[in-house]
Amino acid sequence: MKHIIGVNSTEEAAVARTLQVDLDDAGQRLDNFLIRLLKGVPKTHVYRIIRSGEVRVNKGRVGVERRLLAGDLVRLPPVRTSQRAADKAVALAAGVSLFSGAASAGRALATLFEDEAVLAVDKPAGVAVHGGSGVSFGVIELLRMARPTARFLELVHRLDRETSGILLVAKKRSALVHLQDQFRARDTNKTYLALVAGHWPSQRKVLDTPLRKFLLPDGERRVCAATRDHPDAMTALTLVKVASAGERFSLLEVTIKTGRTHQIRVHLAAQGMPIAGDDKYGDFELNKALRRTNQPVPLQRMFLHAWRLQFMHPASGEKISLVSRLPDELQRFCDHAFPRHY
Repeated sequence: MKHIIGVNSTEEAAVARTLQVDLDDAGQRLDNFLIRLLKGVPKTHVYRIIRSGEVRVNKGRVGVERRLLAGDLVRLPPVRTSQRAADKAVALAAGVSLFSGAASAGRALATLFEDEAVLAVDKPAGVAVHGGSGVSFGVIELLRMARPTARFLELVHRLDRETSGILLVAKKRSALVHLQDQFRARDTNKTYLALVAGHWPSQRKVLDTPLRKFLLPDGERRVCAATRDHPDAMTALTLVKVASAGERFSLLEVTIKTGRTHQIRVHLAAQGMPIAGDDKYGDFELNKALRRTNQPVPLQRMFLHAWRLQFMHPASGEKISLVSRLPDELQRFCDHAFPRHY
C-alpha cells in the first residue's frame, strides 16, 4: 500500500491505517516520515502518538529515532487534522507564492532548477527553511503543502532565516544521500555575496579561525571564534574575494569550504568587518543608521545572499551550476554604494 495519503478527510482520519515503506522513504527516521506524511498535524501530536505506542512498525513499538527500512509496515492510529492548523498552513502557503522563473519582489519562492531528483529554489530573506524554534512553517513545509502528491521532499542543506538565495531540495532519498555526501566531502562549491563596511584588504583571502557554539543566558544559540586547542573548536575554512569596492563598503564573494553554523557571519565579524545588517554579530549602530528611511537607499535586512552553487547531479553525474541574482533591495543598495553595477 502506498504511503502517500490524505489526512484531512473525516472518513480517512477515523480509521487506523497500515502503510508500507518504499525505497524512496527507506532510511528516514520515523518521526520525520510521519511529520512529512501528516500535513497539518502538530509535531507535538506526532511525537505523542509515537511515544504512546499508538504508532507501530511491523506490529512492534519503536522510538522516534527508528530508521525505516523498505517494506516496513507502519500502523497509524486515527488522526484528525486540526482545521485551524490547516487553515493557517493554507494562509502561510498563500503568503509565499511558488512559481518557475526568476525571483520577483516580495515573498516569492522561485524555482531555479528542477528535474525528477532535485529542486532548487530561490529563498527570500525572512523565511525559515523549516519549522521550529517558534516558527510554525518554513520553506520545506510550504513546498510540501504546495505539492501534496509529492512522494519525497527533503532539505539537502540549510540557510539562515535572514539569508536569501539558492536552497537545494531532494525529491528522492537516493538524491538526498548523494548530495549530502557531496556537501560533507566538500565537493560542492557554495559562494555567497556579503557586504561589509570599510575596505576589505585584498590580500586577506583565507579565513580559517576555528569556531565554537555556545548558548546565551536565555538559551539562544550563538557561535564565536575559538582557539585551536579549545575542546569545542570546529575547523572552518572561508575564502574571500573582493567583488566591488566603494568609498564606504566592500562587496565580497565568500566561498565556504566547511558548513559551520553562522560561519560567514562569525568569520567576517572576527576580522572586525561584520556583515551589514547582521543583527546577531554585526555593528548595531551601523545597522540602525542603515535602516533609517531618510537614507538615500535604506538597508532593512542582512546583506548575505547565497549567490552561486555548483554540484554534481546525483543521478547523471553532470556538473550543475546555479546562480541567484541579488534580490531587488540588495541590488538597489549596490547600485547606490558602488560606482559600477554588480
